[in-house]
Amino acid sequence: MKPKSFWKRPEGVTGLLFLMAILGAVGFLAVSLPWAAILANTLYLAGVVAVLGIIVYMVLDPKVRNLVFYMYKSVMRAITGMFVQIDPIGILKSYVDELQNNLRKMNKQISQLRAQMHKLKELIVNNEREISNNLKLAGRAKDTNKRNVMILKSRRAGRLKDSNMRLETLYQKMEVLYRVLTKMYENSQILSEDIKDQVMVKEQERKAIHASHGAMTSAMSVINGDPDQRAMFDMAMENITEDVASKVGEMERFMEMSSNFMDSVDLQNGVFEEEGMEMLEQWEKESTSLLLGEEKGTLLLQAESNNDVLDLDAPVPERARQSGSKNQYDSFFD
Repeated sequence: MKPKSFWKRPEGVTGLLFLMAILGAVGFLAVSLPWAAILANTLYLAGVVAVLGIIVYMVLDPKVRNLVFYMYKSVMRAITGMFVQIDPIGILKSYVDELQNNLRKMNKQISQLRAQMHKLKELIVNNEREISNNLKLAGRAKDTNKRNVMILKSRRAGRLKDSNMRLETLYQKMEVLYRVLTKMYENSQILSEDIKDQVMVKEQERKAIHASHGAMTSAMSVINGDPDQRAMFDMAMENITEDVASKVGEMERFMEMSSNFMDSVDLQNGVFEEEGMEMLEQWEKESTSLLLGEEKGTLLLQAESNNDVLDLDAPVPERARQSGSKNQYDSFFD
């Protein structure tokens, strides 16, 4: 993952405000100072030249420039941390709680969707039975020259057939929702477990790294052009929080979309809003899914296949990472 620049982080906003304040103060001093008296006094003039020389040296020398910027970032991070949670370990802990809450909501949503699909399937079967009965009655009416009865029953069968076509399309979309929700539920369980493991292991590791690579050690590394181990570790942790944030966001957006879709369905009258269907179809066309990965395409194909019949009576899988399998975030520290 491409790391965020300092200015795009919360501490960067603080740093920008402080930088504007510093520049404003410098501008105010530059205007308000009695330059005529300063330039007339040799000692004052020497002091001004010395200050300008230091500033020019700091700007031109890359080691000094990096050191000053490092110190500035550290101070801004400390100030920001007083008001905003920027510790990646703390952020990951909050995501664990959020994931657990979302998993409970998703489990409930899956159960509600399954109930709707059972009702819809029953409606489709009853319509097929009615179609068959009306066609039989239309056939008998034709044989007995009861033209009005034949037309009435034929039209009734036609309307039910059109209705079933729409209901079967709706059922297929519900099947997509069901398959995706259950797979997201499985993957989110593993994601939650991986985050817990990372928090447990990396919290102690972070304390050890911060203790052995203090501010002075990191500053010397910056001066010497060596990699700052503490900064690299924190960057890896921040990348994890960014990845988790994206996956949790995708999970919540899909849950909201599926909830809106289900609310738009009126099984009693066999109708649904086109907007909900269009939102789902738009999601299907999107190229990637962080939570599903390559499984997204497989799930869509399974929903379209007549051979892969969905078992609605199967329990919602409770999935855990297999023993010995690698944590998905271990590679962030390679």
